[in-house]
Amino acid sequence: MNDRFRVSTSLAERLRSHGIAPAAVLLRSGLPPGFFQQEKIYLSTAQLFAFWRAVGESSPDPVIGLKLGAEQRLEHYNPTAIATVCSRTFRDAVQRIARYKQLTCPEEIRIHLTTDEAAVEFVFIAADQHAPDVLVDMCLSWMLAIGRRGTDGQIAPRRVELMRPAQHADQLERHFGCRVRFKATGDALILSRQDFERTFVTHNQELLSTIGAHLEAELRALDATDDVHGQVKRALKRSMAGKRPALQLVAQELGMSERTLQRRLTVAGSSFQRIAEDARRELAHHYLRRSAIDVHEIAYLLGYEDANSFFRAFHQWEGAAPGEWRARHEDPAAVNA
Repeated sequence: MNDRFRVSTSLAERLRSHGIAPAAVLLRSGLPPGFFQQEKIYLSTAQLFAFWRAVGESSPDPVIGLKLGAEQRLEHYNPTAIATVCSRTFRDAVQRIARYKQLTCPEEIRIHLTTDEAAVEFVFIAADQHAPDVLVDMCLSWMLAIGRRGTDGQIAPRRVELMRPAQHADQLERHFGCRVRFKATGDALILSRQDFERTFVTHNQELLSTIGAHLEAELRALDATDDVHGQVKRALKRSMAGKRPALQLVAQELGMSERTLQRRLTVAGSSFQRIAEDARRELAHHYLRRSAIDVHEIAYLLGYEDANSFFRAFHQWEGAAPGEWRARHEDPAAVNA
């Protein structure tokens, strides 16, 4: 998995506009003084977390992430964000963001639907600890800002769920316009299905087609440079939640027939089953480090028919039960949540 986040070169100026000295952030996070002078800027997940923790420590505002995420000036929008606000509906916008995230980072936007609600969750795939609060706030605030801009302010979240213990509740609830539930199993924005399907007044098919064509070309180029093993594993991680790994679905997502995919895997000396097991194992590690998620729920998220099947598979991988492995590797931030 490619552990690189692309960072906007305009971020330093955005920090300054909120009274945060970029040099102080770089010093606190252990990044070089010339970090923002690079033509292309990338961070690993660990560096990204260190950077945003430093932003939180450098700002006197305890909810600075909300303000950074709520930025709505178009000159600060990258091509992905512009394509997003040009989308047909809020649901289309979220799905578009999730797809284009593949271009920039090992991060997923997961959508969980029920009869009357939609939960939008940000997940950092390569993380071995919980994301800094300022980064979580920024992501959820940015998602809400996209929805409100596209619908001319008609989006009203039902609630926000945060893994952290209760703090700054009044400021968070005032910003999101809804109640905030702390010590949750994930960090998510919860919407009504009606709001999630709401049409964007900013929908612009011509502009969307123009920008979208460029972004889709970048996605194709990314897949072309990645080996088939990486393509399949990435597709599995995006689609596995609650579903058994299926060759047919992965082949469809990659735009090829099952036969072609099987042939390419054979030539590469790999197999679909082996990659599926690798993907399940990596996701199992990620979920287990988040101690609030029940082991039975993890079994479901990984597409196992029952918890016993997951327990047997995990014991084969690690020589220990999931609970034992969790006790040795769980995220301290999640334990204290």
